[in-house]
Amino acid sequence: MNDCTLEMLFVSDSSRGVGVGKRLLEYGIERLGVRKLTVNEQNPLARGFYEHMGFEVYDRSDVDEQGMPFPLLYMRLRKKF
Repeated sequence: MNDCTLEMLFVSDSSRGVGVGKRLLEYGIERLGVRKLTVNEQNPLARGFYEHMGFEVYDRSDVDEQGMPFPLLYMRLRKKF
């Protein structure tokens, strides 16, 4: 976490699909105020997970924070009405 931005969330392959990531992200949203995150565009499973959890892409970069050619998607939690 950095401010209200989730920096990293990793779940091992053997723990996927059983709710671990969902519980961790819900905890981050509810208890730590997560409202934004960054995901590698080349990781469609992660992007789909975050979209399922209520995040949407609001910006994109062709390079990562180190200037390497790994496109990033910047996502924010959709407002609930």
